[in-house]
Amino acid sequence: MTPIRVLIADDHALVRAGIRALVERIDGVVVVGEAGKGSEALELVRQLRPNLILLDITMPDGNGFEVLDQVTKKHPE
Repeated sequence: MTPIRVLIADDHALVRAGIRALVERIDGVVVVGEAGKGSEALELVRQLRPNLILLDITMPDGNGFEVLDQVTKKHPE
């Protein structure tokens, strides 16, 4: 089975660590990266091609809604 590749984007490192700890307990799911701001999330999407992105709504340098808009335009797949 091909694992589901997850990117976590949140501006709080402790929150990212907690989400990672929870997600990594799920069989068939792997966290491929973490981002602390919107622009970083966009770059990691380009590099890592995750299947799922867990986005914080309020992040510096591009909030979750802005990141989602850009991802769907640049990577419609």
